[in-house]
Amino acid sequence: MATFQLELVSPEKLLLSRAVEMAVLPAAEGEMGVLPGHAPMIVTLRGGVIAVTEGGQITERLFVAGGFAEVTPDRCTVLADEATPVRQLSKAAAEARLKDAEAAYTAAANDTPEKRDAVMAKLLAARVAVTVAEAA
Repeated sequence: MATFQLELVSPEKLLLSRAVEMAVLPAAEGEMGVLPGHAPMIVTLRGGVIAVTEGGQITERLFVAGGFAEVTPDRCTVLADEATPVRQLSKAAAEARLKDAEAAYTAAANDTPEKRDAVMAKLLAARVAVTVAEAA
């Protein structure tokens, strides 16, 4: 089957760089499947899970807290705010992160809409992290 190059970069390191058959990204508008020959685009990512398909099955799942993805016909580069393999997520850490995000959201009640939106994005990503950590 045809492949394309998938690269996942977080501020800390390059997490993944290899040829894959498909990647499903948590785009801001909804789940987005990327296959070889995809139309070029740049998309915003929300907190969620990137599922990587190789050999006809999902081989890797990575939690991202947000970021951007650049897609071309032969490459997909994900620039994640934060990325962690799902199998390494800790339920306790995810729950603590959610508690902190909820407190930050409450504290941002009188901030500008832009600041509240940014805090809400972190809160939603924290909720996804808890759900994914529970399932792992």
